Amino acid sequence: INKISIPNNWITRKLLKKPAKQVETTTFIIPVEEGAVTGYFYEHRGRAMRQVSNLRPLIIFYHGGGWVYGNMDLYGFFCSRLASITNAAVLSVDYRLAPQHKFPTAVEDCYNTLLWAAQGSRYWKVDPERIFVMGDSAGGNLAAVVSRLARDRRGPRIAGQILIYPVTDGRMRTQSYSDFKDSPTLTLKEMIFYIKSYQKEPKDILHPNFSPLLSKDHSRLPPTLIITAEYDPLLDDGKLYAEALKSADTPVRYLECTQTVHGFVNFPAADGSEETESAIIQFLSGKPLDQIELLTAKQLRRRNREERKSVSKSGKTIIAVGVEEA
Repeated sequence: INKISIPNNWITRKLLKKPAKQVETTTFIIPVEEGAVTGYFYEHRGRAMRQVSNLRPLIIFYHGGGWVYGNMDLYGFFCSRLASITNAAVLSVDYRLAPQHKFPTAVEDCYNTLLWAAQGSRYWKVDPERIFVMGDSAGGNLAAVVSRLARDRRGPRIAGQILIYPVTDGRMRTQSYSDFKDSPTLTLKEMIFYIKSYQKEPKDILHPNFSPLLSKDHSRLPPTLIITAEYDPLLDDGKLYAEALKSADTPVRYLECTQTVHGFVNFPAADGSEETESAIIQFLSGKPLDQIELLTAKQLRRRNREERKSVSKSGKTIIAVGVEEA
């Protein structure tokens, strides 16, 4: 039940693509409570680092799939692509899946992976002050919960969280669930199945580690980038979570990719994929949140050139991250 078989044809080859070239993948076994999970470490080889420091950022990525599905066959390209375009190292986690492993197993697996990665940051040659958590869909849910746990358990420090169309409220009561209940890539019926498969008992959906939107405290969380898809049952989950963070004075940038459906980041040719990558690059480079935009790679390169010219005239130094010049 935890595997998805993908047909091998010209459509899937075009949409999914193979892992990015010049990105090396190393597999690790990560100890967690009452077991172990597999981690996949992606790093770009052969490209000069653009950061002033020799230490690079680390993105800990939690995949989507409704806490039930998901593996590196689906996310290998995306993770290698992240490592390629951002100059960050990427650690992807195969957390244990439902229904064999119910809530809160995935939560604790993901938090323990953060602990493990932070403790080994020097080994990875990553900056312990620039560890980011990221996830899409159910993985976005886990990234949001891990960020809150890191705050409440006093570490490790998270530099930022990137949430792509995250699940934030397991009650599934928002308007977008009604508006897009028959969305082509995620339906309300499927979400009901995922929630029921993940929860151990019905009351779990009210726990903030299941539904982070229901937390009573959204303050003191790391800077947050939230990106949603226009035609997605989870649209309002991301939007409402951004509003909750903003109300608690947590720095947040909310962006909605128009004309897109749930799952678009897995398909490089899909609308919104390129623009999401550019927003991630801007976020990792430390650009002010209110200045982060959904840009194509060409637009981002042009913007980088303009900013470099402006800064060179002022005599200041900037750090450029990602997207090579064409």
